[in-house]
Amino acid sequence: MTDIESPAPRRKLPVFTGITVLIALAILISLGTWQVERLHWKEGLLADIAERRAAAPVPLADIETMAAQGGDIEYRAVTATGRYINNKERHFFATWRGQTGYYIYTPLQLADARYILVNRGFVPYENKEPEMRMQGQLTGEQTVTGLARAKLPGKPSSLVPDNDVAKNIFYWKDLDVMASSVDLDKVDVLPFFVDADSTPNPAGFPIGGVTQVDLPNDHLQYAFTWYGLAAALVGVVAISWFRPRKGAAQ
Repeated sequence: MTDIESPAPRRKLPVFTGITVLIALAILISLGTWQVERLHWKEGLLADIAERRAAAPVPLADIETMAAQGGDIEYRAVTATGRYINNKERHFFATWRGQTGYYIYTPLQLADARYILVNRGFVPYENKEPEMRMQGQLTGEQTVTGLARAKLPGKPSSLVPDNDVAKNIFYWKDLDVMASSVDLDKVDVLPFFVDADSTPNPAGFPIGGVTQVDLPNDHLQYAFTWYGLAAALVGVVAISWFRPRKGAAQ
């Protein structure tokens, strides 16, 4: 009779190694699942922002009430009527479609004598000073339509330069300092901004409609990465499990 060759014995994973593998696998799968959840949240947020931007604009008073109640006013369409205080404009360093320049933030004085800072739009570097774009310095009562933008709680990052108030160059939107630097009392300034829409200004400046929604959505890629690492770990363990031990019968 021919002897039937018995299968080579499998390797045995030490208990500690097995526990470590299970913990690592659980962590990787959890991270992948978390990224999937973040993906759904981000897609919902982007859809909500798109809906807000496309909605009919509401009066400024509605946004003010929502902000006072702690609501999310970001990117909500709004209209405001008042008179631009052109000699108190502030300049925010920015790039627009590859060109360096500034966003022009001008206080709009409302009927009740309070103010809202309006981002009127972009001007190239050489048009920073008002005398280089006098036609765009609107006078008399104006109605602006745009998007509400929330006040920043603080400097976004230590990498962002400090604002140069003396030269009227802002690198981050410090609403309180923008207002106080032109002698506007904090209590008289609404605690949010308005980004003007793309309605043309005389002579073309400022260029409105510069609001950018910059919300990276790489969560699907991250989910694939974590799940891929989990699959790779299972593969390594499986290979190790089914590989014959050295010295086993051939």
